[in-house]
Amino acid sequence: MSHPNFIAKLQMFRDILSRRILVLDGAMGTMVQGFKLQEADFRGEQYKHHPHDLKGCNDLLCITKPSVIEAIHDQYFEQGADIIETDSFNANSVSLADYQLQDAAYEMNLAAARIARGRAQHWSTPEKPRFVAGSVGPTPKSLSLLQGQPGAVSFDEVAASYKTQIRGLCEGGVDILLVETIFDTLNCKAALYAARSLWDERPELEVPLWISMTPEKGRTLSGQTVEAFAVSVMHAKPFAIGFNCSLGPREMRLPLQALCRAVQEYPCLIACYPNAGLPNALGKYDLAPELFGQAVLDLAKEGLINFAGGCCGTSPAHIGALRCLAGVAPRPLPR
Repeated sequence: MSHPNFIAKLQMFRDILSRRILVLDGAMGTMVQGFKLQEADFRGEQYKHHPHDLKGCNDLLCITKPSVIEAIHDQYFEQGADIIETDSFNANSVSLADYQLQDAAYEMNLAAARIARGRAQHWSTPEKPRFVAGSVGPTPKSLSLLQGQPGAVSFDEVAASYKTQIRGLCEGGVDILLVETIFDTLNCKAALYAARSLWDERPELEVPLWISMTPEKGRTLSGQTVEAFAVSVMHAKPFAIGFNCSLGPREMRLPLQALCRAVQEYPCLIACYPNAGLPNALGKYDLAPELFGQAVLDLAKEGLINFAGGCCGTSPAHIGALRCLAGVAPRPLPR
């Protein structure tokens, strides 16, 4: 039996989503780059004598430079975002090993969730409540593709890493758990196993689950089609499933159509937060905000989405362009 708090939160989201499309924020990494932070900024006083370079460990800023993360959240809320993601995409011990920060994973996630929770509360009104999605990234280690190779990790190691991360996010007050940028279904399953294990032990921490795959020519990097991926994760009973990264909004149309068909028998909402177009010859994303907004609007008018937002290359201006979704009916909620 699910905890009453979880049931109430799920019903609240379904009530809102029956009326309108909810908007997620955009990219975090490029926003951090705009602050032109140096090594000392990442270290702060807490890690002043850490033996490894820390510049580039954006998740650490939740501890050492929280004002930067707060400012980024505020910019997205100011542009109309309903939901912000925690700055915790790589805050798991598998990823943090690159910086010798494995032991800081729980603290980072707790701090990330509390920062986002605070800004959401600041911006919330009765007419427009704001929410926090706990970001759980894929780790740089593929369970499917690296088995038997140097540096490979086991399913149990990844699941344990995720469990620590998810505990920090849930204790910090996220409204949604967002397992995102999935390129390997086995990594995703490790995160789902970790979440369910935690929630079975501590039912009061359970929150609605959102699963987001990264499609490459209609498949995950590990080879599953959109339809096969969807079916393989339905046991986790996600309240939302969808896509992020890899593609621009125009290129998301066919995968979204396939996903809608695959989950029509499940009580599952559909989400899409694409890149700002496809990368150009220099690897940059240059789809302008107004064109991004129009392309997402086309997906919404086709009845394909319940959530929309942005991934790589998107900015507060791109999220502001999604104001065009106001008044557009969301994809009908499954019974």
